[in-house]
Amino acid sequence: MDHNILIEHLISIRDSTDIQNSREKALSLLEEIESEEDHDHDYIKTDLTKISDSLSQERASHYAARAIKSLTEVRKGKINDIDLNRWREYDHIITDSLWIMDKRERSGAHNADYWGNFIPQIPAQMIERYTKKGEWVLDTFLGSGTTLIECRRKGRNGVGIEIWKNAIERSEKNVQSEENIQGVTTEIIHGDSTRIPYEDFMSRLGIKKFQIAFIHPPYWDIIKFSDEKDDLSNSGTMDEFLSKIRRVGEKVFNVLEEGRMAIMVIGDKYQNGEIIPLGFYSMNEMLNSGFTLKSIIVKNYEKTKGKTNQEELWRYRALVGNFYVFKHEYIFVFEKKRKRTNYKKSQKE
Repeated sequence: MDHNILIEHLISIRDSTDIQNSREKALSLLEEIESEEDHDHDYIKTDLTKISDSLSQERASHYAARAIKSLTEVRKGKINDIDLNRWREYDHIITDSLWIMDKRERSGAHNADYWGNFIPQIPAQMIERYTKKGEWVLDTFLGSGTTLIECRRKGRNGVGIEIWKNAIERSEKNVQSEENIQGVTTEIIHGDSTRIPYEDFMSRLGIKKFQIAFIHPPYWDIIKFSDEKDDLSNSGTMDEFLSKIRRVGEKVFNVLEEGRMAIMVIGDKYQNGEIIPLGFYSMNEMLNSGFTLKSIIVKNYEKTKGKTNQEELWRYRALVGNFYVFKHEYIFVFEKKRKRTNYKKSQKE
């Protein structure tokens, strides 16, 4: 259906005084849209359905006006490209705090050949939710290059930092195999994200601030990724590990644009028969770095390389050791705010 003709029909419904005529016209429009192959106007089907079900012309006019607004106005979010007048179109964007994902995205350049790598759905969701096209994305633990692949797909510029040379070789291959259709910049930096001067490569690339940052560190020593002394997976103690998390948090805080998000993905661990809440300890270090906590997301995972074909063994161990087998990790969403709430002061008051 022609866009302008559709708007004219909706205006006639909005201005009508005959509810029966409005309902019939809405049903006719709905049938025509549902018969179209291009689905360009699917997002107003809800409003048309509500008009056809309305018991008064006042309600029908309300839904018609809402549909007209979604067809004629664009209302983008402050930190994304989501058209809030057409928010129903974005049902692929998760807004719940529990993420159940059946399997890892493996299309295109994505693969699962790297132990402990990022699932692409996390950067895909967060980049679309919290950035606009052409903005800058930082990944402080690049690994196999998942975040930069998503940057190329979604039209964002990206920088990834990685300490392990072997991982850099893999990530360069993966990222380059994803076609850069939108002509964005994707840069890989070899170095320790807790120490290197971020301002040096930012100046070279012309970056004033990043608009989102990802922090997906090793979960302390659960997996030894490299022989690099400064690799977080080689931290001798938990205090050493957490101090490095805080240093990364402070560096990210300094280079992130105000009002933007830092995303930390991390899980917990067992040690000597007890659970170590590594995720929440790390969350606290990010808060100490200056961030405000925006959301806590719990994401499931069903299989890891370390537990492949060992489900029965881990179930037996859990029964013997009186613990529960990990099936989740955390996604912490932090915001850089100019002024943080003083909770201790608020409680006293």
